Amino acid sequence: MATESTDALVALLSAAVDGVVVIDHLGKVEAFNHAAERQFGYRAAELLGRNVNVLMTEDEGRAHNGYLSHYLATRVPQIIGKGREVTARRKDGSVFPAFLSVGLMAGAEPPRYVCFIQDLTLRRRTEENSRRLQERLWQVSRLATVGEMASGIAHELNQPLTAIANYAQACDRLLAKPGADLEEIRGALQEIAGQAVRAGDIIRRLRGLARQDEGPTEATDINLLISELTDLVGAEARSHGVEYRLELANALPRVELHRTQIQQVILNLTRNAIEALAQKVDGRRTLVLRTAFTGGALQISVCDDGPGVSAAIRRCLFDPFCSSQAGGAGLGLAISRTIVERHHGTLNHRANVPTGACFIAQLPVV
Repeated sequence: MATESTDALVALLSAAVDGVVVIDHLGKVEAFNHAAERQFGYRAAELLGRNVNVLMTEDEGRAHNGYLSHYLATRVPQIIGKGREVTARRKDGSVFPAFLSVGLMAGAEPPRYVCFIQDLTLRRRTEENSRRLQERLWQVSRLATVGEMASGIAHELNQPLTAIANYAQACDRLLAKPGADLEEIRGALQEIAGQAVRAGDIIRRLRGLARQDEGPTEATDINLLISELTDLVGAEARSHGVEYRLELANALPRVELHRTQIQQVILNLTRNAIEALAQKVDGRRTLVLRTAFTGGALQISVCDDGPGVSAAIRRCLFDPFCSSQAGGAGLGLAISRTIVERHHGTLNHRANVPTGACFIAQLPVV
């Protein structure tokens, strides 16, 4: 009977997809299955009787010794019956991410342990590729949004450039007069400098929106972040006959966020609202962007008095490729919700009263 049990155990270990290592109370390897051989590059015969620490980094090995000693002395499990991510080491010295689960063999005294090792390399690679693709999608979406706002941006830049040209011509005329008034000329030059700074600020904000490198999160004044978009959103709203209004609450706590990502969310929501308002046949077209602190979270709401969200797309509103706009990609809201959720927040929709739509993002405060 013992032989049958041993044969069954050997067959089970051989058939296992994940690596399986059996160790004694001192951490010495007693069994090492074929999957573990493939994972670590060792033959079972090379490891039998050796300490399992050879399969770990130095830090992981020290920690593992501590867990074994603690259980042997107290019989209080720390990692037994639990899974955790570790860094494993192959025979050639290379390391790979692994998920380790340790179980206690029933009735064994001194204790014996069964370790199950799952190689996470492919999963990590897939997650990294997915992250990179998502970042590229965000970048394309951000550039597309900026491109769609080109007419409003051009108009916004044209104002300071026109002012610079006018003041420069005025200086030329003043200098041509006998006894030119230097104070008047100085005032015109100061206006030129001010308008040049304004144009530079618009270009700087555009470059910031188009920048791919998100950088680290930082504690941010959300009202200041929104104010940086005022020129761009305001120009886009005016070009479509929309009244754009800010209602920013005072003394808001700061939020930890990626500035460019949250600005992309705000641009997506305001552009959607402007496009919805373009469908309004008569009456005023109003877009209101509000901030508030409620329920322990900072709230950003974008509300319009347009036709609202149709019942046909309400259920798939935040799904990719769901759009009520002819030719719309349907990615803006999906990307926006993903960004907000990555900031541990929420993005939801509700109907505006009496008409229109409100999109509300809530972000945890620092």
